[in-house]
Amino acid sequence: MRCFFPIVAGFAYIRYLCHNQIKYYMAKKITDSITYIGADDTDIELFENQYPLPHGVSYNSYFIDDEKIAVTDTIDIRCSDIWFEQLAEQLAGRQPDYLIVHHMEPDHSANILRAMRMYTGMKLVATAKAIAMLPQFFESFDFADRCIAVRDGDTLSLGKSTLTFITAAMIHWPEVMMTYVDTDRLLFSADAFGKFGAISYGDDWLNEARRYYVNIVGKYGPQVQSAFRKLEKYKIDVIAPLHGPALTSDIAYYVSFYNLWSTYVPEQEGTLVAYASIYGSTARAALRFAEMLRSRGDEVVTVDLCREDMSEAVAQAFRMSRLVVAAPTYDSGLFPAMHDFLHHLRIKNYQGRKAAIIENGSWAPVAGKLMREMLSTMKNVETVDQTVTIRSSLHAADLPSMEALADDLLKKS
Repeated sequence: MRCFFPIVAGFAYIRYLCHNQIKYYMAKKITDSITYIGADDTDIELFENQYPLPHGVSYNSYFIDDEKIAVTDTIDIRCSDIWFEQLAEQLAGRQPDYLIVHHMEPDHSANILRAMRMYTGMKLVATAKAIAMLPQFFESFDFADRCIAVRDGDTLSLGKSTLTFITAAMIHWPEVMMTYVDTDRLLFSADAFGKFGAISYGDDWLNEARRYYVNIVGKYGPQVQSAFRKLEKYKIDVIAPLHGPALTSDIAYYVSFYNLWSTYVPEQEGTLVAYASIYGSTARAALRFAEMLRSRGDEVVTVDLCREDMSEAVAQAFRMSRLVVAAPTYDSGLFPAMHDFLHHLRIKNYQGRKAAIIENGSWAPVAGKLMREMLSTMKNVETVDQTVTIRSSLHAADLPSMEALADDLLKKS
């Protein structure tokens, strides 16, 4: 995709009382004809009720002001009033012609019914699969005469601009589509290129985009690559996702990471040492092993699976080229925190890495065997043959086998 960098107008943050909390929305022009009308949710704690949001999240919607007016998506029910107020401000007494629905997940679709009832002349534009889902969320309304089903490559003229719809099934629901606006060379990318964190927080894109991608979209790398092939013919200046900031420059930078993530290629040569420990002995062994790797010139990240965020641990596993797992036997099985981590890797399609195993057990260790079995179910994960077994705590006699494991892990295949 060729990259061009437009000048984007500044924006102001406005406080708004919603659900007894302070939210923010952005009065922001993305291009001359497209305005952001989403909101920051700065007090929400969990995304999808499982992923921590220390810096909130944004729900994104856009207003396209042309001869015909189009609105892209709604926002989460937590901030409904903010969205309707901004929409009314942009309409200035006019009526919207189209509501473009890219994704039916409730953080984007929650206000569809209220909007359709409020603006009776507005048509809903979406894929046939999205339209079929509407009664699942809104059973009290007949959408039949108010919907326009679009297929891959269909277009809709707003006057000066033409919208082209690009189906993007399983990124990360089956009904998803993207929309390209020709006059602005702008792509509404649905959940692709999104990130955790409120826009007002203003952090670096990469870390929270990685955590978002791996945990939300990560399973569907082949579908992301399929969408990329469809997008090759478009010149894209701006990417406007459903979460996080609109990307308005250096588009190739963002695409390069999505190419890595969706092809399961590590971002970085190095090792994640992930450990779960009951009384600290397994942790001490894992951290000693991490130092052995560093002494050999390896780049190492460590994560305590009992204390650190699971979604970040999974993201770091995808980031690095190698993985070490260290855990004790527990109830004649695998310590739960490690089992949960490996389960998350498996369901997110973790693959193409090299791994090593350290286990701990006081009388009948089986953790190593169980970790190896779970790793064996992951595509192209090469696990070092040797398992280091610690008996209750790390002893001097264990160090030679750990040194040998470090050498084997770093050995080029």
